[in-house]
Formats: sequence, C-alpha cells, structure tokens
Amino acid sequence: MTHKALSETRTSSPAPQVAGPPTTRHGDMTPRSVWWFFAATFAVTWGLGMLVMLFLDPIESVFGPMGYTNPVFVLMVYSPGFVALVMVWRHYGVRGLKGFLRRLTLWRMSLGWWLLLLLGMPAVFYAGAAVNGTATDFPFDPWVGVLPALIPAFLIGPIEELGWRGIALPLLQRRFAPLWSALIVGAVAALWHTPAFLMSGTKQSAWSYWPFFFGVVAISVILTPMFNAARGSLLVAAVFHAQMNGPAWPDAQPWDMLGFVIVAVVIVLVQRRTMLTPGTGAVDVVLPSRDDARTGRPATTTDRAVELKRPS
Repeated sequence: MTHKALSETRTSSPAPQVAGPPTTRHGDMTPRSVWWFFAATFAVTWGLGMLVMLFLDPIESVFGPMGYTNPVFVLMVYSPGFVALVMVWRHYGVRGLKGFLRRLTLWRMSLGWWLLLLLGMPAVFYAGAAVNGTATDFPFDPWVGVLPALIPAFLIGPIEELGWRGIALPLLQRRFAPLWSALIVGAVAALWHTPAFLMSGTKQSAWSYWPFFFGVVAISVILTPMFNAARGSLLVAAVFHAQMNGPAWPDAQPWDMLGFVIVAVVIVLVQRRTMLTPGTGAVDVVLPSRDDARTGRPATTTDRAVELKRPS
C-alpha cells in the first residue's frame, strides 16, 4: 500500500467511541436546554417570591420569620437545584441522576486553586471589612455558636450549584468560551436573587443591590476556572458557595463585592488563554458510568472534542 493510500485509510477511519450517559426519549441536553432551565428556575423562585410579598404576614405566622429558617424561603433558594435534578432525570433517567451526582466526588485541582478557595475568599471578606471598619466583628458569643450556623451555610445555598454549575455552566461552555459562559451564569444568578432584596427579614434587604449584582457576576468568573480545573466538580462549586455564605465572616458590604471584582479581573488576565478560548471548559452534565463503558454507548461532547483535537 502506498503512503498516500495509507494516509487516506487512516483519515477515513472512524474515531473510537467513548461511553456516554444513557438518554431517554427526550434526548441529550443541548445548549438550548439552558434557557429552559433559566425559565423554570425563575418561574418557581419569582412565583413564590410574589406570593410571599402578597401574603407575607400569613406566611410568617405559619412558617416563622423570612430567612433561612423559613421553609418557603428555603424552597425558593433550592429551586435551581430542584429544576436541575428534574431536567437531568427527564433527559437521562435515574442512572443519569447517579452520573450527575457523581460529580460531587470530583475534587482534584491544583493546590493554588484550593488555597484561593479556602484562604483567598475569606481574605477578601476581611479586606472589605477592614475598609468598612468591621474587621474585628464576630457575630457569635460564645464562639461555638458558629458551629450550628454552619449547617445552613452548607445545606441551603450550595444546593443552588446543582443548577448554576451543574447544568447552566457546562451547557453554555459547549457554545461559548468560559469567560462569556461565566458572565452569563453570574448575571442570571444575580438577577434571580432580586426577590430577596424586596423581602424584609432577609440579609439582602439591608444591602445595596448593584454592588451585590456585580459581586455575584465576579464570583461566577472566579469560580469558573476552578470548576473547569476540577473537571466540572460540583463539590468545588458547593464548597465555594458555602464560603460565600460563611456565617463567621464579618459584614463587609459593599467592599467585599469590589474585592471580588478585582480578583476576577486578575484571574481573567492570568488565565486569559483558557478563559477566552472556546472548548476549554468542562461540558459534561452527566458522568458516564462503568456499565455505559462496557455497553459502548456514544461519546459525550467532551469525548468527541478530545477526539477531534487528537493528532492523527
């Protein structure tokens, strides 16, 4: 066989198939699915928010003050996660839900990212509090009171990440570079929080809206390269969100939000090659199982992208 024929044979050979998640009759999620996710999430949260604003007194008389102890407020916060779980089940079934939640086991990323997550984010709060004159404030006396306060910090807010980083960010990164995907998710998430600013009793009701808005967008930009470095880890996203809700951090509004904007700008400048290049972000919603690998199911979007980039 001539060299030309051998080359043609090699080029025409189909790329090997890598296992992907099983699908239902609804098919795979696509970038278009993210807009259905946004619409459903806003419908649930803002619908409940409207009911709360119209019937605040009766709701608080039954469920208690508005905030993390109020079941209606908790349901509003949970809505991105609940909508995400329903969509994954609808498209991939129960096995798909298992593959989706397996992303909670992904934790490997560089030590630098872990240090930024665990130490750098609290440092931004304290830097903002220093400007605000509240750096020495500690809202718990005795200090052990912070321990039960950690429960809602880890079990309420982080559930949002099943939606924002579980579905929205991976699907957007199939079409856009990580930076643009992060900005979209951040802007939508910031807008989604609006009802909390209109309800008395929530911590957001005492804050200025626009610093918070831009701070949430910046936080999305900061989290995105960590999320991608950990291959789409829901664990990293949940821990990051818990850090943002940390009950021990002093009140630093609005200077902490400005700090997050500065950190986000620095990260984009340092990571500009990957942040501005399409196809460099994690895009899988569901991780394939070992059973899928044995049955030879079709490749996922990430697997196909790897095959296309692999040299012949």
